[in-house]
Amino acid sequence: MKQIYAFESKEDFDKYKGVIDRFLERLAEYQLELEEKFALKDLPKGIVWTTEELATNVFSDIPIPAFTNKDIIYISPDISAWRDLFVQQLEDRKKPRIKKYYESLSENHLFTILGHELTHHSDLFVDDFDEEREDGIWFEEGMCEYLPRKVILDQVEFNEITNVELELVRMFKEKYGNHSLDAFGIASYQGSLTSIMFDYWRSFLAVKFLVEERSNNDIQQVFKEYHNWHNEGRK
Repeated sequence: MKQIYAFESKEDFDKYKGVIDRFLERLAEYQLELEEKFALKDLPKGIVWTTEELATNVFSDIPIPAFTNKDIIYISPDISAWRDLFVQQLEDRKKPRIKKYYESLSENHLFTILGHELTHHSDLFVDDFDEEREDGIWFEEGMCEYLPRKVILDQVEFNEITNVELELVRMFKEKYGNHSLDAFGIASYQGSLTSIMFDYWRSFLAVKFLVEERSNNDIQQVFKEYHNWHNEGRK
């Protein structure tokens, strides 16, 4: 993969070079895990490292500074910007525990977001990146949340983010949960930050349930059922 640095100043590049180097060293290990167990055969052409402002206003208009566009991953390594973004999800609701959690978000958690984008390239997923699906993306997005978290985070960290997102789903269910999980698609990204993230939270929790409660922690079995679901018309 090519490493492309899209910063407006050398100061920005210097500021983030350390975390980028640490992430690239760790990414090789996660990449191997995907290659050996989850059919990662064709790597993305490159990773564009950039600022939150450029990611969300120049390279995309989605308010989340990490995404995959065809064969290119775009991501901001600015953990301060990510912490602010996750706090914004609360929409000023008074949840001091969750706010504190996001304000101290770890570099390890940020690394799972890069892992999420690489996981999209697994051949176990049936959709292509150039397809703008109107709906039905919940399984891929949920698995791309679940898998890197399960591999990268320790059990305490994994439980923490699970409990936070469970509470967020409960908190915003009445406001943003009046549609089927299967309605998660390209139109979802036209909403607010929290409405977009609501579908990610639900998708992660749905995949976690399928893996841990319905399949005895057998991720491969869940992928088999996913392929059956797809081949039978996504009923």
